[in-house]
Amino acid sequence: MRTPQAPIGSGFGAYTTAAEVIRGIDLTGKNVIVTGGYSGIGLETVRAFRSAGARVIVPARDIAKAKASLSDMPDVLLDTMDLLDPSSIDAFADRFLSRFDMLHILVNNAGIMATPLERDERGYESQFAANHLGHFQLVCRLWPALVRAEGARVVALSSYAHRRAGIDFHDLNFEQREYNPWAAYGQSKTANALFAVALDSIGEPYGVRAFSVHPGGIATDLQRHLTKSEIDSLDIIDKSGKPIIDPDNNRKTPQQGAATSVWCATSPKLDFLGGVYCADCDIALALPSDESTEMHGVRPRAFDPVAAGRLWQLSEQLTGTKLTD
Repeated sequence: MRTPQAPIGSGFGAYTTAAEVIRGIDLTGKNVIVTGGYSGIGLETVRAFRSAGARVIVPARDIAKAKASLSDMPDVLLDTMDLLDPSSIDAFADRFLSRFDMLHILVNNAGIMATPLERDERGYESQFAANHLGHFQLVCRLWPALVRAEGARVVALSSYAHRRAGIDFHDLNFEQREYNPWAAYGQSKTANALFAVALDSIGEPYGVRAFSVHPGGIATDLQRHLTKSEIDSLDIIDKSGKPIIDPDNNRKTPQQGAATSVWCATSPKLDFLGGVYCADCDIALALPSDESTEMHGVRPRAFDPVAAGRLWQLSEQLTGTKLTD
């Protein structure tokens, strides 16, 4: 039975931090992967899992940067992976599977935002390729370890930016239409949410559940490609250069931003649930239409099971990858 896209009363909220969510959770003996786990909310996500006793693996494109960021957590395992390089994803997955039998939690946290038009080696638009297709391929390759964990959870980082665009199935890679960096980002974030819908439907019989997450608006390295006027329009940095913190209006600290990912990955309240878009440490409210102006909640385009199935099949074709035992 499909989980309703409606709040369940988690007891947490917009101000909750990852440390508060993880309190009382024991992850001893559990294997956890966090992509992009060496900056911003990814770093705080790693910190929370590690504090609960998990063995955390962080695949990184920039190993030197990752080592420096994680220097106070020397037991975190680092490995090389570039989400825009399919062979790098395969190589990382092969190394993980050769070393570990099970993967209990996978957080697809890494991403890029509003970049200039770039393409990966296959010709795919970079935001869709890195944010969605790279993680899709990673999950397919790690599927045997997820199944063996008997209760694994996969968390996909989406965003309220899904309001900016749905999936253009006729021109995913901006080959016919004019490139718009924000439309491309919005498309990739809608894809992240739909990925969780489809994966959960497929994974439920195997005990693998999936969730998508809106972490909130947080000042991180994710904004490195933005102009000053674009950053100003996001209203996440004040005039003195300090982050604006207003959780009721989606402006959060990295510790608060990591909380919903950690909640989705570990909360007992989500046992036997999945395939939903979450925010503020709860299942988000379903909005009535894709034209809704509400900043909270999730638009229908991001939890449509038909679109999710279509995107899944297309992703298989684009990556040449399928779930395998």
